[in-house]
Amino acid sequence: MANPSPIDIQKALGGIDYPVSKDDLVKHAEGSGAGDEVMQTLRGLPDREYDSPTDVNKEASNS
Repeated sequence: MANPSPIDIQKALGGIDYPVSKDDLVKHAEGSGAGDEVMQTLRGLPDREYDSPTDVNKEASNS
C-alpha cells in the first residue's frame, strides 16, 4: 500500500494541538474520519511525542 500524501495526513490531523503523542494522533485522525491509508500510516509511527506537523510527516515518510 502506498503512503498517503502529507496533505492527506495533515487534513486528518487538522486542529490538533502539538506536542502530541502517537496515541492522540491516531485518536484524532479516527475522529476526523481519516481513510485507511492515513490510519495505517499513523498506527505505524514510532510511539513517541510529535512536536509539529512536519515532525509527523517526516516520520510518516520513513515508514
